[in-house]
Amino acid sequence: MSARGKARRRALDILFEAEARGEDPLKVLAERLERAEPPVNEYTATIVEGVCRHRSRIDELITTYAEGWTLDRMPAVDRNLLRGGTYELLWMPDVPEGVVISEWVSLASELSTDESPQFVNGLMARFKQLKPSLTL
Repeated sequence: MSARGKARRRALDILFEAEARGEDPLKVLAERLERAEPPVNEYTATIVEGVCRHRSRIDELITTYAEGWTLDRMPAVDRNLLRGGTYELLWMPDVPEGVVISEWVSLASELSTDESPQFVNGLMARFKQLKPSLTL
């Protein structure tokens, strides 16, 4: 797994843990940075901070385009995969869109349900297609 791939997975871990604990992801991130065991990559922090900064817009987009699914009904891991992936896809223009989608779909394949990779891929591909028209 690439350094950025590991950073994405760590960001997902932090986002998921924060939700499971009912805490602010920035608090969990700060705990991980302080503990530094394992070390937290700068890219991990960038994703977690970006998701927190744009969370309301990200959740609005997911809710709008995830046909037949509400945020509450999605598996928690999928919800957080989509948050991380959507942030990276829409707010980090230096990362190739295809790489972003592929990496987050790969995490879905590894960590979630059998249907999750297709779901994550479809929604993120839709965001890629709509990106020029989305107000960020």
